[in-house]
Amino acid sequence: MSEKIPVTVITGFLGSGKTTLVRHLLGHAQGKRIALIINEFGDIGVDKEVLAGCGDETCREEDMIELANGCICCTVADDFIPTMKTLLERDERPDHIVIETSGLALPQPLIRAFNWPEIKTEVTIDGVVTVVDAAALAEGRFASDEEAVDAQRKADSMLDHETPLGELFKDQLVSADLIIVNKAQLVSDADLAAVDEVIQREARPGTATLRGSPDGLAPEILLGLASATENHMTGRESHHDLEGEEHDHDDFTSFVVALPPVASLDDLRARIGKTLALPGVLRVKGRVAVEGKPAPAVIQAVGPRIESYFAPGTEATGLVVIGLRDIDRDAITKILRG
Repeated sequence: MSEKIPVTVITGFLGSGKTTLVRHLLGHAQGKRIALIINEFGDIGVDKEVLAGCGDETCREEDMIELANGCICCTVADDFIPTMKTLLERDERPDHIVIETSGLALPQPLIRAFNWPEIKTEVTIDGVVTVVDAAALAEGRFASDEEAVDAQRKADSMLDHETPLGELFKDQLVSADLIIVNKAQLVSDADLAAVDEVIQREARPGTATLRGSPDGLAPEILLGLASATENHMTGRESHHDLEGEEHDHDDFTSFVVALPPVASLDDLRARIGKTLALPGVLRVKGRVAVEGKPAPAVIQAVGPRIESYFAPGTEATGLVVIGLRDIDRDAITKILRG
């Protein structure tokens, strides 16, 4: 009780590789008891059941807590703080806590919550780890400034229209103690140099950056940063902090499409590909039954990349579609249902 329990906050944009990183940490706990808090954005939870298959004795069901009632940065008082207090009151306290935030969550309100009197004396942020999808960033899918696009687009291929997504991406970078550049092997050296330039421009000076797959990094690199981030907020302010705005997610929406068993995984992937090509669709994820297969297919799709595999021991629950507020739900549902 005399030492604070370290907490690692893992953040990053949709499909960046956060879940892969969490699964890797849980699977290589080396006897350390790790509690996991997952902030799932959507009407059904996906990541918790995916992570439950890690197979490590320290990766226990009771140590996985899902906050499915809204973005963690919007429900700090109502959801996150009570969850932390309950976790800390257990007879078997964890050695380390890992929090995987939603890709739509601002890290800053969560970081500040560690100064709340109810938990400040018992936990500290070991580090904020932000995962970046290098391949997506190299394609210019995140904005720097809408008004600067016309003037700077030709000079900087990374620029795109300024959107709330671009602000979220930059807020996740500026809050990081460690940045992991994932999928670097999928881009050219020139594009990777441009990605590095964007990261260096948006992150705080001196922020450590690593290139590599989240499942190939040694846990001792990711844990034990001892940053005490909650005590060092200067320079990590979000756009909303700087502009004096309240944070909300009115620009985003999510909904579930229930699906009967599909004829084949290839057919399902084709439907998802068509869905992702629609304006405003950001991500598709979930579990779907496939005819002739004993286990449902797990889907994680963002941009042009669709990742899929079969997951024994889980149930088909449908697909969560995450996108901008004005996406065409009827068109999306029609495509996904074939």
